[in-house]
Amino acid sequence: MFIVVEGIEGSGKSTLAAGLADRLRGAGRDVLVAREPGGTEAGDAIRRILLQPGRDLVPATEAFLVNASRAQLVEEVIRPALSAGRIVICDRYVDSTLAYQGYGRGIPLEILSGLCTLATGGLTADLTILLDLSLEVSRERLQSRGEARDRMESADAAFHERVRAGFLELAANRPSVYLLDAAVGAQRLLDRAWALLTTAGAR
Repeated sequence: MFIVVEGIEGSGKSTLAAGLADRLRGAGRDVLVAREPGGTEAGDAIRRILLQPGRDLVPATEAFLVNASRAQLVEEVIRPALSAGRIVICDRYVDSTLAYQGYGRGIPLEILSGLCTLATGGLTADLTILLDLSLEVSRERLQSRGEARDRMESADAAFHERVRAGFLELAANRPSVYLLDAAVGAQRLLDRAWALLTTAGAR
């Protein structure tokens, strides 16, 4: 099974992915956790370019770089793991590109969809968990980390509002996408996501 966790900055994707993996392993399942962009030698190099504060990249460059990283991750990591019968949980996938470079940056979705299909070879998630969070809470969480913000996190509020709206629009009427309120505590969020896996047959 291929599970994807999506959401805006600070929504708790990485924490949830790790928590689900721990519970699945406790239930005797073999789990791999991946993240985008990155996860391979080439992908990690691309991640540094994409997220370096102050770097000036046009939207098309972002889209190409994200999908270059994705192509390596799918080929080197995700497909082999799935073929071996493992559960894969990925922190971000295609919907992030559609939300960030599509709704956020303004690249037509049909162009991005084609690029993403090329990068993934048509591999889609069996289950997507979308963590929804208000921009205000997202900013508060990022500030509480006490870390310098990366290039994407530093984008203006209007950009991140478009991204959030994009995620919600993409999720509408898609039965494979489950929307969860990320404003609840991490433990409650994990419990709710874990309950979804029962329905999806991953446990």
